Amino acid sequence: MAERARLDQPREVRRSIRPRRREPDPERFGRFAESTARFLGTATFIAWMTVFVAVWIGWNMPYGPDRHRWDDYPFIFLTLILSLQASYAAPLILLAQNRQEARDRVTQEQERDATAQAAADMEFLAREVASLRLGIGEVATRDFIRSELRNLVNDLERRDDHDEPETP
Repeated sequence: MAERARLDQPREVRRSIRPRRREPDPERFGRFAESTARFLGTATFIAWMTVFVAVWIGWNMPYGPDRHRWDDYPFIFLTLILSLQASYAAPLILLAQNRQEARDRVTQEQERDATAQAAADMEFLAREVASLRLGIGEVATRDFIRSELRNLVNDLERRDDHDEPETP
């Protein structure tokens, strides 16, 4: 009879020659989109794109070298390449914006929670300060105690003066 697998015991680890398949990272494409969108918004990209287009136009001008020209018609291939670049750049930029919006929303919620907590803490402290002020009104201050002690000393001196018999 075949031994049945027990559910209360862990399975034995099986060794395999094949490399273990890693789980795909769902954030990988998003990070790629953000880095691409970040690069597309730089002066470096604008400069390189300007150089590329200027070289293309210069090389493929109707009065340029006929033999080595790769865009025989007036810049149709250049238009195709730029349209293709734009058709890929636009969705990447939108994806990056959506991810940034989601991060901003989370940050805003955290800031709102922190602000609410700070407001609650300030309200608590204001109540505590108010209760301390009320309590201090009932506490004797140093000046009050000094004046009371002076009054007692004066009263005692007056009693002593009245109680002492007069000596001739």
